Amino acid sequence: MHRHRRLRRTPALRRLVSETSLSVDDLITPIFVREGIDSPIEIPSLPGVFQHDVKSATEFCKRLIDLGIPGVIIFGIPESKDELGSAAWDPDGIAQVAISEIKSAVADDLVVMADLCLDEYTSSGHCGVFRSPSDVDNDATLELYAKVAIAQAQAGVDLVGPSGMMDGQVGVIRNALDHDGYTDVGIMAYSAKYASALYGPFRYAVDVTIADGGNRSTYQQDFRNSKESLSEILADVDQGADIVMVKPAMTYLDIVSLASRNVTVPVAAYHVSGEYAMIKAADANGSIDGDAVAIEQLTAIKRAGASMILTYFAPFISELLG
Repeated sequence: MHRHRRLRRTPALRRLVSETSLSVDDLITPIFVREGIDSPIEIPSLPGVFQHDVKSATEFCKRLIDLGIPGVIIFGIPESKDELGSAAWDPDGIAQVAISEIKSAVADDLVVMADLCLDEYTSSGHCGVFRSPSDVDNDATLELYAKVAIAQAQAGVDLVGPSGMMDGQVGVIRNALDHDGYTDVGIMAYSAKYASALYGPFRYAVDVTIADGGNRSTYQQDFRNSKESLSEILADVDQGADIVMVKPAMTYLDIVSLASRNVTVPVAAYHVSGEYAMIKAADANGSIDGDAVAIEQLTAIKRAGASMILTYFAPFISELLG
């Protein structure tokens, strides 16, 4: 028997020599909090995932602590939107209220992060100040991102997650936080975020439609390219990012690997809504074992070099991971 086969002979042997270990400690759970509801609403495009009210989101976070999950990221869904997305930095906006309530309940037992963007809040559906059906005003948007960062910090967030892919966003946010005394608030930067077709279920979940049939290809990265991702990642690290992120994950494992080999900060990867939804749909029709495929994919992301994974599967597979 060949050496490799000898080391695969039993489950215990395979565990002993495994190079990569996926743990519940690696997982971050995205949470959708919607203004104006009083009980959770299941998201049709993401079976098993809910839009929460603030109370149910807080209870969900307590359950995640019991499951051993170390972190969450909050996405707010406001009742009303405007041209600038002003609810994103309103102290009484849904994300800020949720952050405050959750942090009051969980203290330091759970890392509470927040998506820092405007697309959920703007009437255009863009990630910033609307300039045309396919573009935003980068510098005008940065001024608003700074306001969102301060509002989230005042609410008690541990890390902000700028996801708009505006040039210079990390530096502007870091300077704003430091200027206002929030030096302990970290930045998990969406550094290599691609203009992907895999975001569809998420946009349904947060009720976002891009105006006039526009898209985000002018500020999100082209999926055909890889070299520019490293430039974006290194720029974010230089501007003060504490964590860099690649999004999506499975179809961009080369970018995850590239990032992990070139930076010393932790690398996160977002296993996005489309990746989740495809597994759930195939599992529902009996084509695959969904739990097994989820663990295989998440392990592959870890093997590629990710330090942490944002995934909708987190609460469902935490017990399987032990």
